[in-house]
Amino acid sequence: MEKKWNGKTKGTLLGYQFFVYSIRFFGIRFSYAFCRLVTFYYVLFAGKNRKALIHFYQTGFQFSYLKSFGYTIRTFFNFGQVLIDRIALKTSLKKHYSFTFENEAVLKEINTLGKGGFLFSGHIGNWENAGSFIGERITSKINILMLDAEVEKIKGFLSKQTEAVKFNLIPLKDDMSHLILIHQALKRNEMIALHADRVVEDQKKIRLPFLNGLAEFPLGPFYMAHKFNVPLTFVFALKGKGLHYDLSATNYLINATSPEELALKYVEELELNVKKAPNQWFNFYKYYVS
Repeated sequence: MEKKWNGKTKGTLLGYQFFVYSIRFFGIRFSYAFCRLVTFYYVLFAGKNRKALIHFYQTGFQFSYLKSFGYTIRTFFNFGQVLIDRIALKTSLKKHYSFTFENEAVLKEINTLGKGGFLFSGHIGNWENAGSFIGERITSKINILMLDAEVEKIKGFLSKQTEAVKFNLIPLKDDMSHLILIHQALKRNEMIALHADRVVEDQKKIRLPFLNGLAEFPLGPFYMAHKFNVPLTFVFALKGKGLHYDLSATNYLINATSPEELALKYVEELELNVKKAPNQWFNFYKYYVS
């Protein structure tokens, strides 16, 4: 099974082209229905990803093989729906979506403090999709810190076929120049959003208990949040029924004693959200180290 994440988004240009045109001409519901065929394909032919998810459910939830296999099928299907939503939310079809936001006041309070802040999330549900709503209600000054490893043809196609991305992207660089951009954004009272649940090669990491196993998490994001010492909240968006998303934010943290303390609190919150929606776990590689 795939043991490491390579920083790239799953999917091909042809797949994105199909869903863009399917959404445009037939609507979201038809695209969801077709997604069942795509799910069947991945269950049959994406062996490494299938085995990785089964291993996650067997280890993390201690499910039987058959139950883990059932959750894996549902997770593939949900992932396809989330990708469809990702495209649809950048079009006029966005008006058909709804969301609730638990603890929305936290983000508003961070915005009024004037220091900027960090929004840490993970690959459970899809915070990027729901972030489209946050930009309208709280602040449009959201910067996404990410490994810019998507295939350029896919990004170019999506930018032509959908609305322009409303987030500013800050790519992670080996020369650490992204820290300068983060510092400048915080000085402008902007939000920095990133996922903190994936480790890539040569990254400093910490091993922590997660559900019923032991997993590795990157220490870099937590060192960074500790160094800048601005408000930090953990935000998640779980896909609900139909075209609905459930957003949540934790009370913000500041003046943490150590990066390790922040990592522990993050993993606790990540665990709670995975338990709420176990079939929206979108890490398709071997997650546990034991």
